[in-house]
Amino acid sequence: MKVEKYLIPKTIEEAIGYLRQYSGEAKIIAGGTDLMLWLREGKIQAEALIDIADIDALRHIALTEDELIIGAAVTHAEIASNEDVKKHFPSLSDGCRYVGSPQIRNIGTVGGNIVSAQPAADSVIPLIALGAICKILTEDGLKKAPLEELYAGVGKSKIDSTREILTQIIVPRPKLRYATSLCRFAPREALALPMANAAIKLEVQNGKIKDARIAIAPVATTPFRPKKAEEYLAGKGIQALEIIKEAAKIAADEANPRDSLLRGSSKYRKALVEDLVNNALDNAAKNILKNMEVL
Repeated sequence: MKVEKYLIPKTIEEAIGYLRQYSGEAKIIAGGTDLMLWLREGKIQAEALIDIADIDALRHIALTEDELIIGAAVTHAEIASNEDVKKHFPSLSDGCRYVGSPQIRNIGTVGGNIVSAQPAADSVIPLIALGAICKILTEDGLKKAPLEELYAGVGKSKIDSTREILTQIIVPRPKLRYATSLCRFAPREALALPMANAAIKLEVQNGKIKDARIAIAPVATTPFRPKKAEEYLAGKGIQALEIIKEAAKIAADEANPRDSLLRGSSKYRKALVEDLVNNALDNAAKNILKNMEVL
């Protein structure tokens, strides 16, 4: 099947109408940095492409008292350079800054990164650590789902881009004192998915960790949260260096990366995960302590 039509709707409603019209034979496209390659290689097929990149409702970033709202067609470059994101969610800003080359960051969208479902995507890992929720418009109406639950495997998303449109990514603003951090290791600065990455969000109350969220990849077919490490951190003092080291060790023990010719042996990558989680936790803890000293 060859792409016969390239459609450019002006509204979300018009786009979902096109999807309904083509009954599963059309696909949503925004930046197209992954989709166009897959079409060329014959990995996917579509009778029509529906370009949502110019829909205004999908192109905004807004910070409210309760949440950060990111339109699905916002580019990685736009997120990386946004002052509100840099100030309140630096791990997300850093993650988007690491994506591909400047040309890819200027075209590729955070929504596209989510739907492409690569487990080590640098913009997605911090979003999972931040507890991001996705809004998805279907032919039957709007639904919400935690981002981490939208993976069905490597390159397999539970969002059906032939019948659904990811519209927004919502990041809740923590009510307590908090910090975020992202650490990654890759063979090059650009144009390479990381060999491993880890994102952290810590919330603290009265000098103790009230809530910890850790996302690491690629150590499974989907982004992975080491729940035992998160539970271990809860209630622990933010200043205890040995606590961070132990949590990183627990996270590495929970991780189960496979041997890979590209990314190294399982044993090596578990050691790498431990180091990255340790560094990310340490960075987040130091940022919290620094802010406490300022106040």
